[in-house]
Amino acid sequence: MELIDTYGRRINYLRLSVTDRCNMRCCYCMPAQGVAKLQHDDMLSYEELFRVASACVAQGIKKIRVTGGEPLVRRGLVSFLERLSGVDGLKELVLTTNGMLLPELALPLKRAGVARLNISLDSLNHERFARITRSGDLARVLAGIEAAEKAGFGPLKINMVVMRGVNDDEILDFAALSINKPYTVRFIEYMPTLQDQGWSAQSMPGSEILSRIADRYPLLPMIGTEMAGPARNFKIEGGAGAIGIITPVSGHFCESCNRIRVTAAGMVRGCLFSSQGIDLKPLLRGGDHAALEQTVRSIVTQKPGRHQLAEQGVEEQVNMSRIGG
Repeated sequence: MELIDTYGRRINYLRLSVTDRCNMRCCYCMPAQGVAKLQHDDMLSYEELFRVASACVAQGIKKIRVTGGEPLVRRGLVSFLERLSGVDGLKELVLTTNGMLLPELALPLKRAGVARLNISLDSLNHERFARITRSGDLARVLAGIEAAEKAGFGPLKINMVVMRGVNDDEILDFAALSINKPYTVRFIEYMPTLQDQGWSAQSMPGSEILSRIADRYPLLPMIGTEMAGPARNFKIEGGAGAIGIITPVSGHFCESCNRIRVTAAGMVRGCLFSSQGIDLKPLLRGGDHAALEQTVRSIVTQKPGRHQLAEQGVEEQVNMSRIGG
């Protein structure tokens, strides 16, 4: 079975948030004071998350990315992932993390069946990293990256949110990480998710990011795969890894969007920036599996052709820690 939306896009990718909690307070993700935590009954249990994932795979989802908040802070995650990796029809189970808990968990994650890791990393400077994350420890993240490599994970993806005047002077340093290591270093445009005044001054277009890199290194374009995310990928000539540019603001990637997302509270959405969603909890707690699968199909049907982020901004704060980014 396949999920095809009204724009002809094949939807084969689910972002599944398992928690709204995080051990960082990144400046672009949540306010400095944090956000009110979901109550226990408002969160999907692991059994409910598994049922959602199974229903999505039954309808045509082939790839699941587990996100948060920070997914590794939720107790029992490794056992859940081991079960999830065995869902019949699932081709790829991947996970996004800030890396703080990877020193201890990289090997268990690999053994549980996680195929690949995306690691958020916005600075290679210890003091700046601490300012951006408000609580992060760069040394632990770097140790986590090393632990992931030792555990046998395939090429790691390193995600950098580029903020003009904050960390854009490190673009070339990050690009250089892909020369000697098989990392895919992905540069992401800063988005106005918190409705900050003057956000656009910090948002650097992907074309400018790419130009800076190309001025220093010869770049070769790469062809994306069917289940890939929204990045346009390039390779530094002679490099072991790759460069990715993700442009949610300046260059709509919506025409190739292949994903839906389910929040830790059980809301299914067709677009990160859409205020429309469907609460799956009544279906899950009522035991109506057929209605659950029908809802997955309907959210695909309702998926918008594109977001209006660059033109209109966002109507309300987008709590990335709850939606899963």
